[in-house]
Amino acid sequence: MMDQLISLLTDYTFQVVALGTGFLGLLSGVIGTYATIRGESLLGDALSHAALPGIAIGFLLIGRKEWVVLMLGAAASGLAATALIQWMSRKRVVKFDSALSLILSSFFGLGLVLLTHIQGSANANQAGLDTFIYGQASAMLIQDVQTIAGIGAVLLLVVGLFWKEFKAYTFDPVFTQTLGFSGTLLEFLLSGMMVVVIILGLESVGVILMSALVVGPSVAARQWSDRLSGVMGLSGLFGFLSGVIGTTLSSIGHQIPTGPTIVVVLSIFVMASLLFAPKRGLLMKQLEQKKRKQKYAQQLQTRKEANEYVG
Repeated sequence: MMDQLISLLTDYTFQVVALGTGFLGLLSGVIGTYATIRGESLLGDALSHAALPGIAIGFLLIGRKEWVVLMLGAAASGLAATALIQWMSRKRVVKFDSALSLILSSFFGLGLVLLTHIQGSANANQAGLDTFIYGQASAMLIQDVQTIAGIGAVLLLVVGLFWKEFKAYTFDPVFTQTLGFSGTLLEFLLSGMMVVVIILGLESVGVILMSALVVGPSVAARQWSDRLSGVMGLSGLFGFLSGVIGTTLSSIGHQIPTGPTIVVVLSIFVMASLLFAPKRGLLMKQLEQKKRKQKYAQQLQTRKEANEYVG
């Protein structure tokens, strides 16, 4: 077993995939923190599903799998979905959660229809488009890792430059606008970063599982810290570890898909945090409550004994 693990860790293909999924998990955790704290966790789910028709339309326009064109189509589709969701909720046409559900199902349904049409065509270049649904992380190349790292560095730089503005807008959008900051610009930047992260993960994790990678790390991290910087740091760490550990387990096993394995590992981090986090963990709360009851019972017993002694 140890020899197999050492052989795996020194394998070039494994190192590439592990780095790629690790970086992707880190970015998803950091950017997804804003959506989780703002109560818009399902936005990542809607945007990931909404990117599918953009990929299909991009392929239909050029007739071949050109990564840049497909990703531009996914970005345009994701931004269009974001604009529709915000417009519908802002104009009070429907509630925010209803707008999310409507856009998610509509765009994903359109994407499936277009993909079915493409796969039924005689164009041989369409082979492999279905990997965008479930992902294929094992096919990641060093160029993909470099792309994720380069774009990720830009996203982290934007987070650093607009740290105070994003923080204020996340917790109190109205107060932020009274300070003179443009709520529309900040909303566009946050949504745009979310779209970019989702697009980076479409080919490796897929539209169905990408939402878990965006939401899961921040949900786990929120149980351990009350500060935005702490939650964001832990969220990035949980995302990175989920990517690396999930890739390792997938490589050790036989024909185990990488994307779903990463999500399973992430789910373990979430469940462990919900149970064992010092302040918010369910088991830790029960232990703390039990200690309080014991302490209170001891105080009552001590007081009772003192009254009996005085009497």
